[in-house]
Amino acid sequence: MYDSVLVATDGSEASAVAVDHGIELAARLEVPLYGLAVVETRTEYDNAIVDPDEVETRLRADADAALESVESTAQEATVAVETALRTGVPHEEILSYVEDQGIDLVVVGSQGRSAFRRVLLGSTADALVRLSPVPVLVVGDDGIVDGRAGDE
Repeated sequence: MYDSVLVATDGSEASAVAVDHGIELAARLEVPLYGLAVVETRTEYDNAIVDPDEVETRLRADADAALESVESTAQEATVAVETALRTGVPHEEILSYVEDQGIDLVVVGSQGRSAFRRVLLGSTADALVRLSPVPVLVVGDDGIVDGRAGDE
């Protein structure tokens, strides 16, 4: 059914639940697990007060921590995982990674770290559900929220 699972994470509570689901799916299906975090390139604020380099440094540290969490959680479950960090627009980078790696299923949290940013820029989960060529499993804090079979 699925030959690989990608869990996209931003370190939020919803993505931590998605990580657990992704690891369990990969273990049950006995398929490779991939973890991906994306450093957002669109700035949070457009003013002279915020140093863009400082923001990027903080976002990169958050992404690294999120991937370390994926790795340690997968290790505890004795599931091998390959992780990657990309920079760009999250849904675009996730979809590019899906294509580059031949991913068959994407698991993602329903909400990211910032409600304000989600309203302002649009939801990564929503964009993935609408644009992904493969199935997307959207997981909320309490479990599965929505799933979609990709356009075949």
